[in-house]
Amino acid sequence: MTSKSKTTRPENGSEPLRVLVAEDEALIRLDLVELLTAEGYNVVAEAGDGEEALALARELTPDLVVMDVKMPKMDGITAAATIAEERIAPVVMLTAFSQRELIERAREAGAMAYVVKPFDSSDVIPAIEIARARFEEIRAVEAEVADLEERFASRKAVDQAKGLLQEGLGLTEPEAFRWIQKTAMDLRKSMREVAEGVIDHSKAGGKHKPLA
Repeated sequence: MTSKSKTTRPENGSEPLRVLVAEDEALIRLDLVELLTAEGYNVVAEAGDGEEALALARELTPDLVVMDVKMPKMDGITAAATIAEERIAPVVMLTAFSQRELIERAREAGAMAYVVKPFDSSDVIPAIEIARARFEEIRAVEAEVADLEERFASRKAVDQAKGLLQEGLGLTEPEAFRWIQKTAMDLRKSMREVAEGVIDHSKAGGKHKPLA
């Protein structure tokens, strides 16, 4: 059953993030909705199974989807894969500690971050920020090319280059992406070209200069 929550008051003149919550256990779903609402998010709808979650995601195009890994009718990983493939919204997966083997499957399906139950705001909010940042990175990379195979190659190169920059320069993941993005703009190259340059430079034993 779909239910709506009250819209939270925008802060600093900006609209609150619109979130779809998908969780088949009613008490956990209620706790999550209350947590998100208290943190200033706008829970636009709730779903109790994967099919409903996917349908609502397509209908409402939320800014974020928080979804349990295991749900009736369609499991969360399958629903997340479709939501990610259609670039509807970033997905944060909820998983029980005993389901940690599913985390890799969720990541491969396109989930941008995950939270292990039981959770509180200190677990959920950082995961949301990570998911949003990664989703925007993917959209930025894909905006450069139209071909699907080229998009995949670009994302793969950028992800590999981010890892090298994080290791070599001690950058966070967002900082590493901004390094690639800024360098691409400065050199008037694509992010894939810059990323491949980072990879080649690393193979040659070189080092990179951090952003000012």
